Amino acid sequence: MKDSGGESGVNRVGCAVIVHLVKTLPGSNLAPTRDPFTMQIDTSTAVDQLTTALTGKAVPGAELIAQNTIWLEACGYPGLKILVEALEDGIRDHKLVKDALGLDLKNVSCVFLADKLCDYVLKNGRIYLRNVRHGLYLLPASVESGYGIGCPVDPAFALGGDRTKDPYVEKLATAAKDGIVVDDALWTSLAA
Repeated sequence: MKDSGGESGVNRVGCAVIVHLVKTLPGSNLAPTRDPFTMQIDTSTAVDQLTTALTGKAVPGAELIAQNTIWLEACGYPGLKILVEALEDGIRDHKLVKDALGLDLKNVSCVFLADKLCDYVLKNGRIYLRNVRHGLYLLPASVESGYGIGCPVDPAFALGGDRTKDPYVEKLATAAKDGIVVDDALWTSLAA
């Protein structure tokens, strides 16, 4: 999955400030939900605000990580929860070196390795991964690039091969139309 890039030219402020200010504005694209601990936000605003928050934290690949996080949330996976966990990690990169068993990711979060692993699979083909942490972050690239993925919640699985269908099309279309519901506390914590 490649970073789409692009700049809207809008001067952005911290995620928490935007969330709390916009929630109170009439006609806002953030809406309270029936659960007082969640909010609804459109996906493009979510990606923009999350990219800004991650860039403020000097996270490399902030836009791609934001896109992957919101993609996972749109498909019903805990993208924000995983991201908050991963941001606490001290190690955010790992050199990919194939050995007799495949690639040992040494429990470095796939939040930070997803793009590198996607490039590896597209260049080298199917690979067996082990000591995987946050493997769900490999799912967006797998679906977009059309290659298979084993069970991304296991600590070891295969990545690569052909994907014959995309089971996420409807969920992503609904999220693009209606927005996503996110945990307010997790969302706000990313701006801290």
